[in-house]
Amino acid sequence: MRRCGAAARWVALALAVAPAGASVACSAPDAASSGRAGSVPGLQRADSLVAAWVDEERVPGAMLLVTKDGEQVFRKAYGQAQLYGYGAGQYPNGEGRPGAGIERLDRPRAMTPETIFDLASVTKVMATTFAIMLLVDRGELDLDAPLHTYLEDFRGPEKDGITLRHLLTHRAGLRQWVPVYYHASSSDEANAHVRDLPLGWSVEEGRHYSDLGFMLLGRVVEEVTGNSLEVFLRGELYGPLGLEHTGFGGRDAFAGPFAATSHGNPFEYRMVHDTTFGYRIEGDADAWNGWRTRTLVGEVNDGNAYHAFGGQAGHAGLFSTADDLAVLLELLLAAGSREGRRFLSPEVVALFLAPTGEGQALGWQTPDYLPSSGFAHTGFTGTFVIGVRDQRLAVVLLTNRQNVGVDADTRYPDLGPLQREVAKALTGFAPAETSPAGGP
Repeated sequence: MRRCGAAARWVALALAVAPAGASVACSAPDAASSGRAGSVPGLQRADSLVAAWVDEERVPGAMLLVTKDGEQVFRKAYGQAQLYGYGAGQYPNGEGRPGAGIERLDRPRAMTPETIFDLASVTKVMATTFAIMLLVDRGELDLDAPLHTYLEDFRGPEKDGITLRHLLTHRAGLRQWVPVYYHASSSDEANAHVRDLPLGWSVEEGRHYSDLGFMLLGRVVEEVTGNSLEVFLRGELYGPLGLEHTGFGGRDAFAGPFAATSHGNPFEYRMVHDTTFGYRIEGDADAWNGWRTRTLVGEVNDGNAYHAFGGQAGHAGLFSTADDLAVLLELLLAAGSREGRRFLSPEVVALFLAPTGEGQALGWQTPDYLPSSGFAHTGFTGTFVIGVRDQRLAVVLLTNRQNVGVDADTRYPDLGPLQREVAKALTGFAPAETSPAGGP
């Protein structure tokens, strides 16, 4: 896939001196003249959709990148990487809640094509699922072996039948989310807590999207390889692919620039303090008070990944750029090979991308707003990736929706309508009815 290279530096310079809210496009130098952009007729529509959301400040900024047949056809940054932050002395505004007292910056930071994003749940596919795929391809993991084959202490009458396949398809019966940081401050403690929790449903009793399942999958990779998820992926995937801005650690690992996310964790605060919000925790909600009181920039938004796993977990914690994510999507669209090197067998790629029902493949989601050969995943911070095999189409749409703060109901802007409309524009697929984009 061709990148903008030196042209990107001119884009960054242009954005630095542009008025607030301005956006600058960067696409392959010969994309228009060769007609490659014309191979995706909905590009103008998708561009207009994203620009409108940014212009209306429904999101502060965005990055849209599209490839077709292995070639980049569109690459554009919109708006601001950070528009809001805490005002001096504003927190906690007498209310004791994260997110209170944010204000608009006098000098917002512009979004650029090189901006690094906290991917949130896109970690599940761009890190953990890829790692599992590599190990399955090498014969080191069996998707249908009991989980206790790899995590020996994960036992119990209700748990002995859980397999890796169950975890990858969110059918293991695990609870969807719990504040692990109330009980753990290290990855070992966190995994032990998840291990000991009772199931929320019986195994195979429907699909229940679960962060906990991917925490366990991350642990499986560590146990089998003897390395952390970061070290394994850096050595076996990200490094060989030349991905210099993809990995765990945020600002401790990369120089930036970063897209700002939330102001503390106001959504999670309500999840544990308000029993009417749809989540219930065991014990006293005030037993833990490590809530962050700062705008998060280059710092993992997800509370469990940050507080309990030290920033590196199977369900969240990965950072990346649109360029790097497009390379990973292209690897799947090319059946596991890139530039003459095979990373995965076509059979394993096909296995993991095949629908299993309820909008779910192995790790990846198969939402009904995509063609039958499509796969996708969303992230709570505002990230979104799509691949469509039959069209050899890859789409990366990254936003920093959390930086506007939460509304009166403690919720962030709903990106589902934007994601579905961009998908419709770029794929040309229009189902009779669509459901919300899957996964937080």
